[in-house]
Amino acid sequence: MKYYVIAGEASGDLHASNLIGWIKEYDSFAQFRGWGGNLMKAQEVEIVKHINDLAFIGISEVLVNLKTISNNLKYCKQDIITYNPDVLILVDYPGFNLRIAKFAKLKGIKVFYYISPTIWAWHQSRVETIKKFVDKMFVILPFEKEFYKKFNVDVEFEGHPLLDAIENEQNNFLSKKDFCLKYNLSDKPVIALLPGSRKSEIRNKLPLMLQVISQFNEYQFVIAGTNSVPIDFYKQFLNSNDVKIIFGKTYQILKTADTAIVTSGTATLETALFNVPQVVCYKTSYLTYFIAKLFVKVKYISLVNIILNKGAITELIQNKLTLKNLINELKLITKGSKRQQIINDYIKLKSMIGIVGASQRIAKQMVDLLKSNKG
Repeated sequence: MKYYVIAGEASGDLHASNLIGWIKEYDSFAQFRGWGGNLMKAQEVEIVKHINDLAFIGISEVLVNLKTISNNLKYCKQDIITYNPDVLILVDYPGFNLRIAKFAKLKGIKVFYYISPTIWAWHQSRVETIKKFVDKMFVILPFEKEFYKKFNVDVEFEGHPLLDAIENEQNNFLSKKDFCLKYNLSDKPVIALLPGSRKSEIRNKLPLMLQVISQFNEYQFVIAGTNSVPIDFYKQFLNSNDVKIIFGKTYQILKTADTAIVTSGTATLETALFNVPQVVCYKTSYLTYFIAKLFVKVKYISLVNIILNKGAITELIQNKLTLKNLINELKLITKGSKRQQIINDYIKLKSMIGIVGASQRIAKQMVDLLKSNKG
């Protein structure tokens, strides 16, 4: 069968690639075309547009790039018609993908959605679009099944695919000693800095993260660099700080880290799954923040706190993201009383998000659904 897959961000590329790998196991004649990144490409997907050209964060970036987004939508629609897939698999990226879902469904193409838009946080009206134009929704957060049930939408929850992504890396992890030797690190405990995967996120948060270094001389700091951002972009913020930048090894860094400072997003859950106490940072343009405050319906921004429905980890948001607050919080989670409390909350979190194998189970469901329709 022919599959057209659209992932617009790095996390979507990761989860889509794992899903595609399992679809191949259940459909030996599978062909793939789509929008994504290097991980999907490694799964032999014919990439139409790369995620490096797609990710726009915040209201201001979207407004500046409206023409590009419009052109991308037109191009994508035409490409889908030309390819004529058996199914369209949409991965997160809701602003774009929900428009494509409507287009494809009206053209008679089956639509699967993997990783639900965060309609439980805002844009609840989007549930009507999903009911009309998505044949099957596959969710990855435990509370989403109950949320959709309120709107009479039957969705599938098989666990969180991050468990699969981490499991896939287990055999590649180095011991802390070998990792430090390979990257010329000292034997001091590591504080990991995860400033985000986009230049705008890094520019907003990394300079402040680096300012805490002078207060924590007994630690060494390691930046988890993303391969899509050149090293010179990071170096402009380092000044005289002796900080290592290691690219494409976020999981290995977390495996080695004692503590972390993390930009809000999927990285907060990844950090939790490695049992690393963290403080969450979030700062965006005032326009984006103002609009979000008007419409967002959840109390927290990190996946850890949202899933647990409590403030297990501290979120320093917008004006609260100051050097003083960051230093104080870091002291609490490096040696203070809050450290063990966070680790205890992580144990509960892991019990809530399912077990390894979500990607495989969802792939089988997708292929079975397609084969039953063919029959």
